[in-house]
Amino acid sequence: MYPALVILQTLGSNVDSVLWVGGENGMEADIVTRLDIPFTTIPAAGVHGVGLRALPSNLWRLLRGVFASRKILSEFKPDALLFTGGYVAVPMAVAGVNIPSLLYTPDIEPGLAIKAISRFSDCIALTAEQSREYFKFHRHRIVSGYPVRPDLLKWTRTEACHHFGLQGKKPVLLIFGGSKGARSINQAALGILPSLLEKMQVVHVTGQANFAEAEIARNNLTNNSGDYHPFAYLHEDMGAAFAAADLVVCRAGASTLGELPMFGLPAILVPYPYAWRYQKVNAEYLANHGGAVLLRDENLRSDLLTSIDELIQSPERLHEMKKNMQALAAPQAAQILASTLRELVYQTKGGKA
Repeated sequence: MYPALVILQTLGSNVDSVLWVGGENGMEADIVTRLDIPFTTIPAAGVHGVGLRALPSNLWRLLRGVFASRKILSEFKPDALLFTGGYVAVPMAVAGVNIPSLLYTPDIEPGLAIKAISRFSDCIALTAEQSREYFKFHRHRIVSGYPVRPDLLKWTRTEACHHFGLQGKKPVLLIFGGSKGARSINQAALGILPSLLEKMQVVHVTGQANFAEAEIARNNLTNNSGDYHPFAYLHEDMGAAFAAADLVVCRAGASTLGELPMFGLPAILVPYPYAWRYQKVNAEYLANHGGAVLLRDENLRSDLLTSIDELIQSPERLHEMKKNMQALAAPQAAQILASTLRELVYQTKGGKA
């Protein structure tokens, strides 16, 4: 969702009108409508890994989605389509096969839905060069990098530390698990919290479900309680958390491919076990480039403290990881994607943008 929002923001006044098409009961509706972006929905459902009982109804929902998409396209008459993945985009890709389209693939390895959408897309934009191998037979591929929300980048480290009440005497560890948190990461972190706080300050974004547990843990601390800063969720302040941190522990969703390099932030990446393949490939990409280490979810309780200590106590290694992460940053990603989308429209209209 956020890559699409960043691209729209970059396009700015170059777009006369926008319509965001999401899935029924999708999580993006509140955020998109809050930004005053016109929003509508279509029926859609996944088919990969679905049981035989659910498969017929899901296929029927996809077919209904194609008909709904055709109706939307005939009424809205877009000049271009932008896809960022997910099964909800498949019906629109099928219905809009004759409309210029750009598919942005956030993860290193594309999911089944993105592979399906790629067959109907005029151009595929990739986060990293490594992703080219998954689209060998597509004629128009570009490497754009991951577009990062510009509001994340407004913080200096000094401003960010002041915002959270962090002091300069100890390094800062950021722990987060995405918008809904990550229970296994949270539990492992809380289990070693006193040991962590002896050596570092901790900014912990728990997700709403685990926030009460983190507050209890903070209240039970006998030492260094002022160095623990739990939050249920950070949105506008997430950039401050990145800017203040010396090291991060988090999942390996697609956003880490853009946000961590942009901040030059060394990481311990813990791929989500139920999205293991895609997150593992993302984590390995950052680890193989020297910016992160990979820790399996099942090893969190036994290895998390050791992994953090080894890095925090080695400023030289952290500095090297920071440089390696920064080398992967793609600050022009949003501009490349926006320009590519404009060029697709320009070419289709015979040079009349």
